[in-house]
Amino acid sequence: MNKKLIALALAGAFAAPAAFAADSEVTIYGQLNGSIDNVNNGNGATAATQGIRTTIINSNSSRLGLKGSENLGDGLSAIWQIESSVNFAGNNQGGTTGVTTAGGATKNTFASRDSFVGLSSGSMGTVLVGRHDTPYKMATRGFDVFADNIADNRSLMGNGAIQFDGRQGSVLAYVTPAMSGFTGVAAYVAGAEAATVSTQTKGSAWSLAGIYGDGPLNASIAYEVHNVGTLGTGIAGIGAAAGSFAAVSSKETAWKIGAGYTFDAFTINGVYERTNDNIGGAGAPANCTAVGSNCLGHNAYYLAGKYAFGSDAVKLAYTKVGNNNTVAAGGTGAKQWAIGYDHSLSKHTTVYALYTSLKNDVNSSMTLVGGADVTVAPNGGFGSTLSALSLGLKHSF
Repeated sequence: MNKKLIALALAGAFAAPAAFAADSEVTIYGQLNGSIDNVNNGNGATAATQGIRTTIINSNSSRLGLKGSENLGDGLSAIWQIESSVNFAGNNQGGTTGVTTAGGATKNTFASRDSFVGLSSGSMGTVLVGRHDTPYKMATRGFDVFADNIADNRSLMGNGAIQFDGRQGSVLAYVTPAMSGFTGVAAYVAGAEAATVSTQTKGSAWSLAGIYGDGPLNASIAYEVHNVGTLGTGIAGIGAAAGSFAAVSSKETAWKIGAGYTFDAFTINGVYERTNDNIGGAGAPANCTAVGSNCLGHNAYYLAGKYAFGSDAVKLAYTKVGNNNTVAAGGTGAKQWAIGYDHSLSKHTTVYALYTSLKNDVNSSMTLVGGADVTVAPNGGFGSTLSALSLGLKHSF
C-alpha cells in the first residue's frame, strides 16, 4: 500500500529522475477507464427533481501522456511531462469538448492534465512550473479506494467556493528530497495574470503538504489557502463578482490529515478535513450576510477499507460532510457510502463493479460528481438520496 500511495501522490514531477527515460528519450503512458453507470437521482423536495433514472457512459480520468528527462550532470536532470485528458464517452457527456470538469481537467484538450517543465536533483529536490495537482490534493488522493469514478469522495470532500482537491494552472512547485520516507511539497498558484491597473486586487493560492510512507503506515497533512481577487485576476473560479458573493479581499482555507495502514490483506484509510472562509457579505445567503463571516466552512471525514485476495479485492467507503452556515436551521450536510469489487485480469487490466448512495440532509442538494471526465449525476434537489450502480473496465499502459 505505501509504495502505491507514494507513487500515486508523487506522480510525474515528484518521481525521482530515474523514473523517467534517460538520455532525453520519451516515455508514452496512459490509462483508459470506461464505465456504464446507472444513476437514480432519488426523491427531492420538489416533484420537478424526483425520480430521474439515467444511464451514463463515463470516461473516468482517462489520459494519455508523454514524459522524459535529460541528465545534465552532477546529479541534476531536466524533467518534463505533457498529459492530456481523453474523453472517449462521446458528445453526450456533460457538454462540449474543451469544457473544464469538476476534477480540473479539460475534456480532450492537449496538456489539460499535469503538464510541466522543471529541474530535479536527488539531493536538492525538484522545482517545476506548469499545470499540476495541488499538494493539498496529492496528500490524500491515494486514500480514496474509489478514486476517479462516480463513487469518488470528492462529491463531498474538498468543497469550497473553489474545489480544494483540484488541479491548477500557473503553478510554481517545489518538492523536497525524500527523507526517511517523508516528502514535503509546496506550490504557489499565480493569480492576477490579467491585471491591468494598480487598483485591482491580485488573487492567488498557496498549497502545502507533508507526505509520509515507509512500511505499512502512510500519513499526510495538508493546508491550502485561496485569496480572492478582482474579477479576472483570481485563480480559476475565484474572483469577486464572478457569480460569487465574495469580496475582493476575502479568502478561504482548508486543512486536512490522512492516514492509512496495511496489515496482511487488509488496508484501512481515513481522512479528516476542515474548511473556513471570510466570504460572507452582501449577496450571501441570509445566515452569513455579515461582512467577513464564515459562510461555507464545514467539517468532513472519510473512512475506507479494502480486503485483497488473489486477483480480487472488496472495498467499502463512507464519507460525511457537516453543516455550513448558509442556512440557520442547519441540515446542509450529506453522507455517502460505497461498496465495490475489483478483479484483475492482468497486471494492467481490471474489471470492477460498485454501488454508491449519497443522502442529502433537508437543506442540502449535493450530487455525485466523481472525478475528472465523469458526467455529473442529475441533481435530485434538497433532501434527495441519489444512488448509482457502475460496471467498468480499466486498462493502464
